Amino acid sequence: MTATAQDTQPSAEVPEQVRPGGIPPWLRRLAAVNELWTFVILVALVAFFTIAAPGKFFTAYDLTQIAVNAAIYLVLGVGMTYVIITAGIDLSIGSVLVLAAVGAGEYNIHHGGPDAGWATVGICVLIALAVGTAWGALQGALISTGKVPPLIVTLGGLGTALGLAELATGGQDPAGAAAANLQNTLGYGKLFGIPWLVILAAAVTLVFGLVLGSTRFGNYTLAIGSNPAAVQRSGVPVGRHLVKVYALMGLLAGLGAVMWLASYGTTSIAGHSTDNLKVITAVVLGGTSLFGGRGSVLGTVIGVFIPAVLTTGLIVIGVQQYWQDVAVGIVLVAAVYVDQMRRRTRERK
Repeated sequence: MTATAQDTQPSAEVPEQVRPGGIPPWLRRLAAVNELWTFVILVALVAFFTIAAPGKFFTAYDLTQIAVNAAIYLVLGVGMTYVIITAGIDLSIGSVLVLAAVGAGEYNIHHGGPDAGWATVGICVLIALAVGTAWGALQGALISTGKVPPLIVTLGGLGTALGLAELATGGQDPAGAAAANLQNTLGYGKLFGIPWLVILAAAVTLVFGLVLGSTRFGNYTLAIGSNPAAVQRSGVPVGRHLVKVYALMGLLAGLGAVMWLASYGTTSIAGHSTDNLKVITAVVLGGTSLFGGRGSVLGTVIGVFIPAVLTTGLIVIGVQQYWQDVAVGIVLVAAVYVDQMRRRTRERK
């Protein structure tokens, strides 16, 4: 029997939404959203620790502490999101934070100490931001003009910044590095019951989330991570933009230093050795690709809270502290593996 034209019509004409057993397109698109899967992981962790430690986890106090503990990492994570989207990396953020805190703290010690006035506090904040920005811009210049890989530049920056901080302080955490005015407001203050540290982190996240998603700067950042050669040919100064991205990372590391001084009143020379691990883990968990060209600040927000919830939950259920870093490291490797699988899947299509 000869097939008619009607018999040979492709099945694609039948709307996919009504095919028997078919998955609606909107559901497939939703399942492909990186932030959704990251959020599911976060909810699963919260549910697990709530069940494992009933009445001890997911209390108002725990939520506040998790948010406060995550605030600095969230600020650092926003900057790292931009860096990784450009297919770069910054291993120096913990040391840059320490160096910026030392610069601000040493000025405060010699200009009033804990009793320093608001003018001194303002100068200390500017010093921390300037040190972080300058260090980030220097690393960006070495990467963009010197053509030195970001891994090497920032690994060298990690050791150099920490060494300078130790030279300036003798390797000790100096007393009086933060004014009481700074601690009593940004460090311990609240607005409508929400700590100022959390409000500041939320504001930074909102601003730079909008910048990434709806400005030319954000579009250039995403484009450079996807195809820097094509972006260069289109007339965009790639090198100059990379300097700006790493300067932004340094600026936010300087802001993290201010937040640390406000919280703890000292510089904590040895307290930030794993900041890079935690922040990179959070950013990759949030769906930002280590190969560049893809990522979002929203995903980073969710990703930051996964290690924070994991750490707090492990403490609540009585797991030894050293296992916390093991868990974060395993999560990082798993996140990178998943990212590679997604990339290979996209390349096959």
